Amino acid sequence: MALMQCDFYSETLGVSASMNVILPQRTTTQIGMSSASSGETRHPVLYLLHGLSDDHTIWLRRTSIERYVAPLGIAVVMPAVGRSFYANMKQGYDYWDFISEELPALARSFFPISEKREDNFVAGLSMGGYGAFKLALSHPDRFAAAASLSGALDARFFIQEHEEEAARIFGSMSEFNGSGNDLFHLAKLRAAEGSAKLPQLYQCCGTEDFLYEDNVKFRDEALRLGLPLTYDEGPGEHEWGYWDHHIQRVLEWLPLAK
Repeated sequence: MALMQCDFYSETLGVSASMNVILPQRTTTQIGMSSASSGETRHPVLYLLHGLSDDHTIWLRRTSIERYVAPLGIAVVMPAVGRSFYANMKQGYDYWDFISEELPALARSFFPISEKREDNFVAGLSMGGYGAFKLALSHPDRFAAAASLSGALDARFFIQEHEEEAARIFGSMSEFNGSGNDLFHLAKLRAAEGSAKLPQLYQCCGTEDFLYEDNVKFRDEALRLGLPLTYDEGPGEHEWGYWDHHIQRVLEWLPLAK
């Protein structure tokens, strides 16, 4: 595998931005790791999103993500978005436009990754789980699958517990409800469309996680709406041991072309 730290200028944000990128490399002599490449000119790609207190380096620092993806021939793009909740902030930067439009286009211009829907996936933890489902439910035409690990799927809890910060991101609760930032609203829209091309969704959360009840709430609504959801729960808290284990399950679940 090849690992790259990419620092670049974002026209959308008006500032320099960063992402880490793992690219497949076919090797036969590397000791202790099996690496593969599909042989295609453009690799399948997983956009892997960080949580509220983290940045683009965190998945590499807290898990063995590079080793886990090595046999799969898949690229991984890990961007930094601060504490933005992957939103166009009411007072701040347009991180939603950045993550949904500019970043994928730039990544494809810099690196040999595919733009085909069947080759594009997104996953994340906590705030990043919210961002992953937001991307997939907002753009089902672009993503074949999305995974949320201990996701902050009902952002109302954040608005209630961090009122001032949340107001700078989302505005008021009334502005949030029924908007493009409301995953429950997006889920209803996608279900009402009855699209045959809904992205596959994977959701997991530990039963001791402080976000467990919100995850159960989203699970129940998604299943009621008939969304294609795979749900996984078991013992676990909001911590990296859980996420390191479950990102491996996510990679096994991804509908990668054989």
